[in-house]
Amino acid sequence: MVASSVMRPRCVALAYAPGRPTVPIPPKHSTARMPNHYGFLRGERRGLYAPAHAETGSKPDMRCQAAAASIPASDADAAPQPNELLAKVRAILFFSWSFALSLPLFVTMLVMAPFVMAFDKFRRLGQHFVNNIWACVSTGPFYRVTIEGRENLPPPERPVVYVANHQSFLDIYSLFHLQRPFKFISKTSNFLIPIIGWSMFLTGHVMINRVDRRSQLKCLQQCRELLEQGAPVLFFPEGTRSLDCRMAGFKKGAFSVAAKAGVDIVPITLVGTGALMPSGKESQLRPGEVRIVVHKPIPSAGRNADQLCDEARAAVASAMPPELVGSATAMLPDE
Repeated sequence: MVASSVMRPRCVALAYAPGRPTVPIPPKHSTARMPNHYGFLRGERRGLYAPAHAETGSKPDMRCQAAAASIPASDADAAPQPNELLAKVRAILFFSWSFALSLPLFVTMLVMAPFVMAFDKFRRLGQHFVNNIWACVSTGPFYRVTIEGRENLPPPERPVVYVANHQSFLDIYSLFHLQRPFKFISKTSNFLIPIIGWSMFLTGHVMINRVDRRSQLKCLQQCRELLEQGAPVLFFPEGTRSLDCRMAGFKKGAFSVAAKAGVDIVPITLVGTGALMPSGKESQLRPGEVRIVVHKPIPSAGRNADQLCDEARAAVASAMPPELVGSATAMLPDE
């Protein structure tokens, strides 16, 4: 890691409600965090989308709040703080319910596996169908997912590269609501998690060791092969989850793959997942809802990885509250 003098806020608070103004929550404390510019397929990015405080040097230090909290701007100072005890109870119920669902569904996937491998080795639509059921039924009792721009989704059989901002453990759960058979990239250690990780392996999601250059290159090659076989791939170009709910710079791996494979990029904006379950606080699940915005596909023909990266990040940022759009040069560290 290269030390930097640029200090990043630990948390940003937002009270989000569709159609209502976005209100920052007053700061509590500040913890410095230094960006790592040597991340997965690193590349210096131009300073686009930097918030106003980046120029003045003042940096808000505010904690993410529930995305569904409907707080008028005039009442911001009286915004209620989330009840941590209730949030922890909700998280326990959520994970217990999700794990209970996964048991019979995993058995179903095991039974299906020989047939899927024989007749649909790359796309594995049968396994994806089970994943979609698991994710939608898991989240249903706990939070609502609304999707805007569904008409921009390509047909399930078309190979594309989906790219989305990454705020929370709930991002994958939420993106399964799109009902598209994408393969996502995850740390190798996640595949060792009983039932859940094994299900990921059966579905054909892609392993990566983010601190191993050879693993990174193998991952990108595998993604390109999947696209050539008609399987869409999902990337989180920030590389990992944002700790402060603000979108960091995009790394170029996803866009290099899309350019070389000649497939479209489909930008997706996730709003609310970080407020419901902030990164690093997976023991809490706050009430609220998640909003997914699907943007128009970006053709890769005639564009290089840098151009695709800039255009996709601008699209993702366009549907986010300005307070959640960080500097394009602030890269998150690899895990």
